[in-house]
Amino acid sequence: MKISGACHCGEISYEAEIDKDKVVICHCTDCQIMSGSAYRISVSTPNKLFRLIKGLPKTYIKIGDSGNKRLMAFCGNCGSHVYATDAITSEAISIRVGTINERASLFPFLQVWNKSSLSWSKDLRKIASKEMQNA
Repeated sequence: MKISGACHCGEISYEAEIDKDKVVICHCTDCQIMSGSAYRISVSTPNKLFRLIKGLPKTYIKIGDSGNKRLMAFCGNCGSHVYATDAITSEAISIRVGTINERASLFPFLQVWNKSSLSWSKDLRKIASKEMQNA
């Protein structure tokens, strides 16, 4: 599936080709902290199928819960996390689904690091909801 995406302010944009069956929810504590939420959703694609269209992200190296060194790429202006990749091989890009324009058609097939998941994050149906937030 061909996708496009951008950071929140639009300073960084990209195109990629992904396999819709590789969307993953990660509950690790790193993803909770970096997303500011209960988990992060990503889709992996080979580096050769990812292309920056506009802008250059800021990067830093993060050692994940797994011990792997990850290059984290984010917008230096708005702070949106756009993607991550292995800091050594850079063979695959893990694109943050929230930055993908076609995100409504992407469904996770796997959850990882469940030992770190927040108990309420597995079933949101019991929590009151509204169609929009009131001002």
